[in-house]
Amino acid sequence: AAEPEGWQALAQRLCKLQWWDDRETAAFEPVVRDRSTRHVADIERQATAGLAVAQCALGTLYEEGWGVQQDNTQAAAWWRKAAEQGAAGAQTNLGLLYHFGLGVPQDYAQAAAWYRKAAEQGNAMAQYNLGVLYADGQGVPQDYGQAAAWYRKAAEQGNAMAQNNLGVLYNKGRGVPQDFVLAYVWASLAASQNSEYAELRDLIAQKMTPQQIAEAQRLAREWKPKTSASP
Repeated sequence: AAEPEGWQALAQRLCKLQWWDDRETAAFEPVVRDRSTRHVADIERQATAGLAVAQCALGTLYEEGWGVQQDNTQAAAWWRKAAEQGAAGAQTNLGLLYHFGLGVPQDYAQAAAWYRKAAEQGNAMAQYNLGVLYADGQGVPQDYGQAAAWYRKAAEQGNAMAQNNLGVLYNKGRGVPQDFVLAYVWASLAASQNSEYAELRDLIAQKMTPQQIAEAQRLAREWKPKTSASP
């Protein structure tokens, strides 16, 4: 087995990297810059041999242009190989490429199909994005009930974007019964991770009694995330 700091550890981290998050990629880039030159050849060799985690990692290296020439088409090709082996991270990444037309033609139905495969494995980002497609009616029939269901799965794992969007649905009574207390809870949880979401929480609070706000704040304090996988 490779040492902990070998290509396998790097590949696992690359496969889980939220490459669409500029803050996360900026923080991770120095690690990759230091190590990818030593490990890209190993990752490429293992990816070519068919190892899913290496294929997923190589896709991320191509998407970011770390140790290889940036190439979304190559990213899509390697993520597809890993996705077809059932790698949820690669399925999510391939869905994102189809969603936004990066390296592949934009295709919401394909995005939904790949998100669904990953979402059913518990991938929170895939669950959130599948919810977005249902809310917008892109690639799937427009359905706020389905949007709420998938947002909830991601929100319960701590995904701030899903928490915010679930709060919006409770605020408007779309796909769920209108409930300002639950709307505040989810918006508050989102705002605790990203201050940009505080505006929604404060708008909801204007519709609530002091008692309702106190109850919502208590529920938010007591909330704990659920893990995606069963023990």
